Amino acid sequence: MASLSNFLLHAFLWLALATTAFSMSPKFYDRVCPQALPAINRIVKAAVHREPRMGASLLRLHFHDCFVNGCDGSLLLDSTPDFETEKNARGNLNSVRGFEVVDQIKAEVDRVCGRPTVSCADILAVAARDSVVALGGPTWKVRLGRRDSTTASRALADTVLPSASMDLPALIDNFKKQGLNQRDLVALSGGHTLGLSRCLIFRNRIYNATNIDPAFAKQRRATCPRTGGNTNLAPFDPTPAKFDTAYFKNLVKQRGLLTSDQALFNGGSTDKLVKTYSLNPDAFWNDFAKSMIKMGNIKPLIGKQGQIRVNCRKAN
Repeated sequence: MASLSNFLLHAFLWLALATTAFSMSPKFYDRVCPQALPAINRIVKAAVHREPRMGASLLRLHFHDCFVNGCDGSLLLDSTPDFETEKNARGNLNSVRGFEVVDQIKAEVDRVCGRPTVSCADILAVAARDSVVALGGPTWKVRLGRRDSTTASRALADTVLPSASMDLPALIDNFKKQGLNQRDLVALSGGHTLGLSRCLIFRNRIYNATNIDPAFAKQRRATCPRTGGNTNLAPFDPTPAKFDTAYFKNLVKQRGLLTSDQALFNGGSTDKLVKTYSLNPDAFWNDFAKSMIKMGNIKPLIGKQGQIRVNCRKAN
């Protein structure tokens, strides 16, 4: 009798784990709303065509959402009397953008589906993938079925989001806490092959770092003075609207824009992988796609957890 009880207990636990593992699927919306993913793709492609930088912004929204209590759309919530928005966190304030595009996607997806069917968290995951593809990068099958949180935490965002000043041990530890390894760290950092950064964020490096190419530092100082010009923008690599390996080629030449970028190629354990990616686009693309899937699986709300928000900016 005891052995039967043990068997049933193990069977139940296996079933619970299996249900969690398989409840998210690339085909999650195929039956309930097959028009959903094409609608997301249309709006992302149009937004990126209008402003290529938007691709990097949409990719970053997914990253900054997943790192704060999982991929639950919490970053999209505006402040309420109960909590302060994650948009005000140190790593997000005056930095994360693209919320209007997410609103546009949500409205269109709800229209083609006939009702609120696709979560805001899933919209972020798909929009990140479609942005990368729109700018010439790899594709991957996004596992879907996330639901949306009803709350957010600025305090947690302040604690867990990686900062531009982190060295390699701090970055490795930061990603490890999310269940991500060193390969994930380097591959996902390669997302900086897209987009721009503000002078405020990279000023300290271009004036004070010793592991920086002097010509590169001089070039960046031309548009980022010691005082003022905080919002002046500079690209992470020479081709900020193209998903390529220029970011890693920059690192090998000590031309990383942020301290946390150059930390990946600074005599440490990730040097070899940076060198590999700089020479082998296929290796980078393959690992980036795998790491994006892995990141997208950080603590999702599934089943009856959370909700499908009608408005991505506020709970129902």
